[in-house]
Amino acid sequence: MAKQAVQAGKANGKVNQVDVAVIGAGFGGIGVGIALQKRGLNNFVIFEGEPDVGGSWRTNTYPGCACDVPSHLYSYSFEPNPNWPEAYSKQSDIQKYIEHCADKYGVRPNIRFSTKAKRAEFDGPRGLWRVTADDGSVTEARVLVPATGALSHPRYPDIQGRTSFQGLSVHAARWDPGLDLKGKRVGVIGTGASAIQIVPSIAKDAGELLVFQRTPSWVLPKRNRVYTQEEHQRWARHPWTQQMNRLALYWTMESALPAIMWYPRMLEVGERLHRYN
Repeated sequence: MAKQAVQAGKANGKVNQVDVAVIGAGFGGIGVGIALQKRGLNNFVIFEGEPDVGGSWRTNTYPGCACDVPSHLYSYSFEPNPNWPEAYSKQSDIQKYIEHCADKYGVRPNIRFSTKAKRAEFDGPRGLWRVTADDGSVTEARVLVPATGALSHPRYPDIQGRTSFQGLSVHAARWDPGLDLKGKRVGVIGTGASAIQIVPSIAKDAGELLVFQRTPSWVLPKRNRVYTQEEHQRWARHPWTQQMNRLALYWTMESALPAIMWYPRMLEVGERLHRYN
């Protein structure tokens, strides 16, 4: 029913009526679709501007692209993956995981790929959201779930002369896989999470590498390692062991929340510990 409704809304210009409209088919949007199906709610549509699922993990393919959250934690609690190659997964492995989840739980028929939601307006008297896509189609939904994320759209710095720069220029979120940096003089603007991964990955090829930093930040070693075959087998045979691993990672990560959100002076304790570690 949902698949027919989605196709009709796109093909003949009629207003598509659904219970839930989701914007984005990354981790959030796919997760919402799976949760709806588990509750027997199949009349929903997911708008995705790209040709496939994945969100940020599909669009970001820069050198060294990986997650800074442990693999067992950076996955759905209901779909553990005993075959993560590393403690911190690379972009390609995360993308494969999202594709696997979309296929296993059958949400693809509800996704309108290569279709961007351009406008969403709430009709108060009718209690409905009216979503207009870039192909002109209109969808009405009782519930609207924005799952657009924040890392799939490039944000360019406001630097004088950037648009008139005559050399090669590429944003991390729109990396050109054919870009050859061997022997080139390369400048990287920023030292955030993406730069921390890009800089070591391209340093061996660049003839000269300049990094422009506005605000110094802490960079700690990522304790990454390759998982062994024995670990993969244990997690597959005894899922509870992986669940316990995930739970330990969760509370370890959450323990830093008070310092980050409310008591920044607590970070000084961590700083001292890392200085002497």
